[in-house]
Amino acid sequence: MRSGYWKSLAAAGAMAFAAFGGAAQAAQCGNGPGGFESWKQSFAQEAQAHGHGGTAISALLSTHYNSPTIGADRGQHSFHLSLEGFMAKRGANAIVAGGRSRKASMAGLFSQIQSQTGVPPGPLLAIWGMETGFGAVHGNQHALSAIATLAYDCRRSEFFTDQLHAFLTLIDRGAVAPGARGSMHGEIGQTQFLPKNILQYGAGGNLDSAGPALFATANFLRAHGWSAGGGYQPGQANFGAIQAWNAAEVYERAIAIIGQRIDGGGE
Repeated sequence: MRSGYWKSLAAAGAMAFAAFGGAAQAAQCGNGPGGFESWKQSFAQEAQAHGHGGTAISALLSTHYNSPTIGADRGQHSFHLSLEGFMAKRGANAIVAGGRSRKASMAGLFSQIQSQTGVPPGPLLAIWGMETGFGAVHGNQHALSAIATLAYDCRRSEFFTDQLHAFLTLIDRGAVAPGARGSMHGEIGQTQFLPKNILQYGAGGNLDSAGPALFATANFLRAHGWSAGGGYQPGQANFGAIQAWNAAEVYERAIAIIGQRIDGGGE
Protein backbone atom coordinates (compact mmCIF):
# COMPACT_ATOMS: atom_id res chain seq x y z
CA MET A 1 0.00 0.00 0.00
CA ARG A 2 2.93 2.34 0.60
CA SER A 3 4.98 1.35 -2.45
CA GLY A 4 4.14 4.58 -4.24
CA TYR A 5 5.43 6.61 -1.31
CA TRP A 6 8.70 4.70 -1.21
CA LYS A 7 9.16 4.95 -4.97
CA SER A 8 8.70 8.70 -4.73
CA LEU A 9 11.16 8.92 -1.87
CA ALA A 10 13.70 6.81 -3.73
CA ALA A 11 13.36 8.93 -6.87
CA ALA A 12 13.68 12.15 -4.89
CA GLY A 13 16.71 10.82 -3.07
CA ALA A 14 18.33 9.68 -6.30
CA MET A 15 17.93 13.16 -7.79
CA ALA A 16 19.30 14.70 -4.62
CA PHE A 17 22.56 12.81 -4.52
CA ALA A 18 22.95 13.11 -8.30
CA ALA A 19 22.70 16.89 -7.92
CA PHE A 20 25.56 16.88 -5.42
CA GLY A 21 27.87 15.49 -8.07
CA GLY A 22 31.10 14.09 -6.67
CA ALA A 23 31.22 16.25 -3.55
CA ALA A 24 29.75 13.69 -1.16
CA GLN A 25 30.42 14.02 2.54
CA ALA A 26 30.87 10.97 4.74
CA ALA A 27 27.61 9.89 6.33
CA GLN A 28 27.64 10.74 10.04
CA CYS A 29 26.39 8.23 12.59
CA GLY A 30 23.70 9.16 15.10
CA ASN A 31 21.96 8.03 18.26
CA GLY A 32 18.24 8.13 17.60
CA PRO A 33 15.86 8.36 14.67
CA GLY A 34 16.20 12.10 14.14
CA GLY A 35 19.16 12.05 11.79
CA PHE A 36 18.42 8.83 9.93
CA GLU A 37 16.82 10.35 6.83
CA SER A 38 19.68 12.76 6.21
CA TRP A 39 22.17 9.97 6.91
CA LYS A 40 20.50 7.89 4.20
CA GLN A 41 20.97 10.65 1.65
CA SER A 42 24.67 10.92 2.50
CA PHE A 43 25.17 7.18 2.52
CA ALA A 44 23.41 6.90 -0.84
CA GLN A 45 26.11 9.12 -2.32
CA GLU A 46 28.78 6.89 -0.77
CA ALA A 47 27.01 3.82 -2.11
CA GLN A 48 26.94 5.26 -5.62
CA ALA A 49 30.65 6.04 -5.39
CA HIS A 50 31.22 2.51 -4.10
CA GLY A 51 29.76 1.17 -7.33
CA HIS A 52 26.33 0.02 -6.17
CA GLY A 53 23.58 0.11 -8.76
CA GLY A 54 20.28 1.89 -8.90
CA THR A 55 18.20 -0.99 -7.56
CA ALA A 56 20.34 -1.29 -4.45
CA ILE A 57 20.44 2.46 -3.84
CA SER A 58 16.67 2.77 -4.26
CA ALA A 59 16.28 -0.06 -1.75
CA LEU A 60 18.55 1.78 0.67
CA LEU A 61 16.54 4.97 0.31
CA SER A 62 13.37 3.01 1.05
CA THR A 63 14.61 1.80 4.45
CA HIS A 64 13.21 3.03 7.74
CA TYR A 65 14.77 3.53 11.16
CA ASN A 66 14.07 0.23 12.90
CA SER A 67 13.50 0.92 16.58
CA PRO A 68 13.01 -2.77 17.49
CA THR A 69 16.53 -3.45 16.19
CA ILE A 70 18.00 -0.83 18.50
CA GLY A 71 16.01 -2.22 21.42
CA ALA A 72 17.30 -5.72 20.73
CA ASP A 73 20.87 -4.49 20.28
CA ARG A 74 20.79 -2.78 23.66
CA GLY A 75 19.19 -5.79 25.32
CA GLN A 76 20.19 -9.41 24.55
CA HIS A 77 19.33 -10.35 28.12
CA SER A 78 19.40 -14.11 27.52
CA PHE A 79 23.18 -13.97 27.04
CA HIS A 80 23.48 -12.92 30.69
CA LEU A 81 21.79 -16.07 31.98
CA SER A 82 23.62 -19.02 33.49
CA LEU A 83 24.41 -21.86 31.10
CA GLU A 84 21.58 -23.93 32.55
CA GLY A 85 19.15 -21.02 32.34
CA PHE A 86 20.17 -20.20 28.78
CA MET A 87 19.76 -23.79 27.61
CA ALA A 88 16.36 -24.05 29.26
CA LYS A 89 15.21 -20.76 27.72
CA ARG A 90 16.39 -21.78 24.27
CA GLY A 91 14.87 -25.26 24.48
CA ALA A 92 18.04 -27.34 24.40
CA ASN A 93 16.27 -30.67 24.84
CA ALA A 94 13.95 -29.95 21.93
CA ILE A 95 16.93 -28.95 19.78
CA VAL A 96 18.70 -32.20 20.64
CA ALA A 97 15.62 -34.26 19.77
CA GLY A 98 15.01 -32.35 16.54
CA GLY A 99 18.68 -32.51 15.67
CA ARG A 100 18.89 -36.28 16.11
CA SER A 101 15.81 -36.75 13.94
CA ARG A 102 17.20 -34.57 11.15
CA LYS A 103 20.63 -36.17 11.41
CA ALA A 104 18.97 -39.46 10.50
CA SER A 105 16.56 -38.15 7.87
CA MET A 106 19.17 -35.93 6.16
CA ALA A 107 22.08 -38.33 6.52
CA GLY A 108 23.13 -38.00 2.89
CA LEU A 109 23.45 -34.22 3.10
CA PHE A 110 25.41 -34.30 6.35
CA SER A 111 27.73 -36.99 4.99
CA GLN A 112 28.45 -34.78 1.98
CA ILE A 113 29.06 -31.72 4.16
CA GLN A 114 31.40 -33.61 6.48
CA SER A 115 33.37 -35.14 3.63
CA GLN A 116 33.91 -31.72 2.05
CA THR A 117 34.47 -29.58 5.15
CA GLY A 118 35.31 -31.91 8.03
CA VAL A 119 32.43 -30.54 10.13
CA PRO A 120 30.18 -33.24 11.67
CA PRO A 121 26.39 -32.93 11.92
CA GLY A 122 26.12 -32.12 15.65
CA PRO A 123 27.35 -28.51 15.78
CA LEU A 124 25.60 -27.65 12.51
CA LEU A 125 22.30 -28.98 13.81
CA ALA A 126 22.84 -27.23 17.14
CA ILE A 127 23.36 -23.91 15.36
CA TRP A 128 20.42 -24.49 13.01
CA GLY A 129 18.13 -25.37 15.88
CA MET A 130 19.35 -22.52 18.06
CA GLU A 131 19.12 -19.86 15.36
CA THR A 132 15.78 -20.60 13.69
CA GLY A 133 14.29 -23.73 15.26
CA PHE A 134 15.35 -25.67 12.15
CA GLY A 135 13.88 -23.05 9.85
CA ALA A 136 10.62 -22.46 11.69
CA VAL A 137 11.37 -18.87 12.76
CA HIS A 138 13.47 -16.67 10.49
CA GLY A 139 12.43 -13.37 12.02
CA ASN A 140 10.06 -10.80 10.58
CA GLN A 141 12.13 -7.63 10.47
CA HIS A 142 12.86 -5.75 7.25
CA ALA A 143 16.46 -6.94 7.10
CA LEU A 144 17.88 -4.07 5.04
CA SER A 145 16.29 -1.52 7.40
CA ALA A 146 17.78 -3.36 10.38
CA ILE A 147 21.27 -3.33 8.86
CA ALA A 148 20.94 0.30 7.76
CA THR A 149 19.78 1.33 11.23
CA LEU A 150 22.80 -0.35 12.83
CA ALA A 151 25.14 1.21 10.26
CA TYR A 152 23.70 4.62 11.18
CA ASP A 153 23.76 3.98 14.94
CA CYS A 154 27.07 5.08 16.46
CA ARG A 155 27.50 2.04 18.72
CA ARG A 156 28.80 -0.31 16.01
CA SER A 157 28.64 1.84 12.91
CA GLU A 158 31.89 0.67 11.29
CA PHE A 159 31.04 -3.02 11.57
CA PHE A 160 27.52 -2.61 10.20
CA THR A 161 28.59 -0.21 7.46
CA ASP A 162 30.58 -3.12 6.01
CA GLN A 163 27.49 -5.31 6.39
CA LEU A 164 25.35 -2.72 4.64
CA HIS A 165 27.71 -2.56 1.66
CA ALA A 166 27.61 -6.36 1.51
CA PHE A 167 23.81 -6.34 1.57
CA LEU A 168 23.72 -3.80 -1.26
CA THR A 169 26.13 -6.01 -3.22
CA LEU A 170 23.80 -8.98 -2.78
CA ILE A 171 20.91 -6.84 -4.04
CA ASP A 172 23.02 -5.70 -7.00
CA ARG A 173 23.64 -9.35 -7.89
CA GLY A 174 20.00 -10.34 -7.47
CA ALA A 175 21.00 -12.86 -4.80
CA VAL A 176 18.83 -11.38 -2.03
CA ALA A 177 15.58 -9.47 -2.44
CA PRO A 178 15.51 -5.86 -1.19
CA GLY A 179 12.52 -6.73 0.99
CA ALA A 180 14.03 -9.84 2.58
CA ARG A 181 12.86 -10.50 6.14
CA GLY A 182 15.22 -11.50 8.91
CA SER A 183 16.05 -11.20 12.57
CA MET A 184 16.50 -8.09 14.68
CA HIS A 185 20.09 -7.54 13.54
CA GLY A 186 19.34 -8.27 9.89
CA GLU A 187 20.56 -11.87 9.77
CA ILE A 188 18.76 -13.93 7.15
CA GLY A 189 18.42 -17.55 6.13
CA GLN A 190 18.10 -20.89 7.88
CA THR A 191 21.15 -20.34 10.10
CA GLN A 192 20.97 -16.54 10.26
CA PHE A 193 23.88 -15.15 8.28
CA LEU A 194 24.85 -11.50 8.12
CA PRO A 195 25.31 -10.22 4.55
CA LYS A 196 29.11 -10.18 4.55
CA ASN A 197 29.20 -13.82 5.63
CA ILE A 198 26.77 -14.72 2.84
CA LEU A 199 29.26 -13.28 0.37
CA GLN A 200 32.23 -15.02 1.98
CA TYR A 201 30.86 -18.42 2.88
CA GLY A 202 27.52 -18.88 1.14
CA ALA A 203 28.63 -18.51 -2.47
CA GLY A 204 26.89 -15.13 -2.39
CA GLY A 205 23.48 -16.71 -2.64
CA ASN A 206 20.17 -17.11 -0.87
CA LEU A 207 20.38 -19.27 2.25
CA ASP A 208 16.66 -19.82 2.81
CA SER A 209 17.06 -23.51 1.89
CA ALA A 210 18.55 -25.85 4.46
CA GLY A 211 21.21 -27.44 2.25
CA PRO A 212 22.96 -24.24 1.12
CA ALA A 213 22.63 -22.73 4.60
CA LEU A 214 24.21 -25.74 6.32
CA PHE A 215 27.02 -25.87 3.76
CA ALA A 216 27.63 -22.15 4.33
CA THR A 217 27.73 -22.69 8.09
CA ALA A 218 30.23 -25.51 7.69
CA ASN A 219 32.31 -23.31 5.37
CA PHE A 220 32.34 -20.62 8.04
CA LEU A 221 33.51 -23.05 10.73
CA ARG A 222 36.19 -24.51 8.48
CA ALA A 223 37.44 -21.02 7.57
CA HIS A 224 37.75 -20.28 11.29
CA GLY A 225 40.01 -23.20 12.02
CA TRP A 226 37.80 -26.29 12.13
CA SER A 227 39.97 -29.41 11.92
CA ALA A 228 38.38 -32.68 10.78
CA GLY A 229 38.18 -35.21 13.58
CA GLY A 230 38.94 -32.74 16.36
CA GLY A 231 36.75 -32.21 19.40
CA TYR A 232 34.68 -29.08 19.87
CA GLN A 233 34.15 -28.79 23.61
CA PRO A 234 35.84 -25.92 25.52
CA GLY A 235 39.61 -26.43 25.39
CA GLN A 236 39.45 -28.75 22.39
CA ALA A 237 40.74 -28.02 18.90
CA ASN A 238 37.53 -26.83 17.27
CA PHE A 239 35.91 -24.84 20.04
CA GLY A 240 37.55 -21.69 18.65
CA ALA A 241 35.56 -22.04 15.44
CA ILE A 242 32.33 -22.10 17.46
CA GLN A 243 33.54 -19.01 19.33
CA ALA A 244 33.97 -17.25 15.99
CA TRP A 245 30.30 -17.92 15.19
CA ASN A 246 29.00 -16.07 18.26
CA ALA A 247 30.93 -14.09 20.86
CA ALA A 248 28.60 -14.87 23.80
CA GLU A 249 30.26 -17.48 26.04
CA VAL A 250 26.97 -19.01 27.16
CA TYR A 251 25.91 -19.48 23.52
CA GLU A 252 29.24 -21.06 22.57
CA ARG A 253 29.12 -23.57 25.41
CA ALA A 254 25.48 -24.41 24.68
CA ILE A 255 26.26 -25.13 21.03
CA ALA A 256 29.14 -27.40 22.02
CA ILE A 257 27.02 -29.34 24.52
CA ILE A 258 23.97 -29.65 22.26
CA GLY A 259 26.13 -30.64 19.29
CA GLN A 260 27.86 -33.35 21.28
CA ARG A 261 24.53 -34.73 22.46
CA ILE A 262 23.27 -34.85 18.88
CA ASP A 263 26.44 -36.58 17.74
CA GLY A 264 25.92 -39.23 20.41
CA GLY A 265 28.34 -38.06 23.08
CA GLY A 266 25.86 -37.44 25.88
CA GLU A 267 22.29 -37.68 26.98
